[in-house]
Amino acid sequence: MSVDNITTDQALKAKHRAVWASGDYPAVADVITQLGPRLVDAAEIGPDDRVVDVAAGAGNVAIPAARTGAHVVATDLTPELLQTGESTEPDLGIVWRTADAEDLPFDSGTFDVAVSCVGVMFAPHHQRCADELVRVCRPGGRIGLINWTPSGFIGQLFSVMKPYAPPPPPGASPGVLWGDTDHVRTLFGDRVRDVTATAESLPVSRFADGAEFRDFFKAAYGPTIMTYKAIGDDAARIAELDAAMAALADEYLDNGQMAWEYLLFAATVGGATELR
Repeated sequence: MSVDNITTDQALKAKHRAVWASGDYPAVADVITQLGPRLVDAAEIGPDDRVVDVAAGAGNVAIPAARTGAHVVATDLTPELLQTGESTEPDLGIVWRTADAEDLPFDSGTFDVAVSCVGVMFAPHHQRCADELVRVCRPGGRIGLINWTPSGFIGQLFSVMKPYAPPPPPGASPGVLWGDTDHVRTLFGDRVRDVTATAESLPVSRFADGAEFRDFFKAAYGPTIMTYKAIGDDAARIAELDAAMAALADEYLDNGQMAWEYLLFAATVGGATELR
């Protein structure tokens, strides 16, 4: 990588850290807390497993994984999120470490299980992330991922915000592609086997109406905060985005509950891919 490319990449990662440090991501993570135990079960994490949670945030997966007796390292590009997780569960023995999902600071084959829950999908270079997940996991080890689908509620939320958000940096791939089975299969190729890829839905009953959802995400969710920041003081565009976000959430609300679709992907490292 050239010096110019390194400098550009460092600037991009600094921007990503700023996005996720803004707002109150632990409050958002609390809405989706059920996903952590779901991924722990799907990845078959148990006592004495060596586990790395990549783009762990405040530990939605790392914490329930550690409670099984696994030895867990939680990594994230944003140290503020790791500090929140560490202060929440200081006695579980989790190692909290600042690290880039595209360049993990571990030897090859270090872990029995590598997981990420709506985290690695936000790193800009998907192939690098997939390569790292495979590299740090031992042959016969397991990879488990949960990511929002393009057609589900959060995927559609990003579509609504896109016209108002800053343009993505050159070479960055849309995060919701991690919720597309074909895309993820291509990223891992024949380096994994016993693949399962299943669309599931997270029930969310936190919001009474679309306006309440919008206001919560405007205050707490980094990508939404940065989108509004990009609009600046343009009152007309702010009103447009306000209305679009509330309308989308109202569309997905049914008797006080929303369904947020995600892709649950699990595979074993080594051998030819078989999709079930």
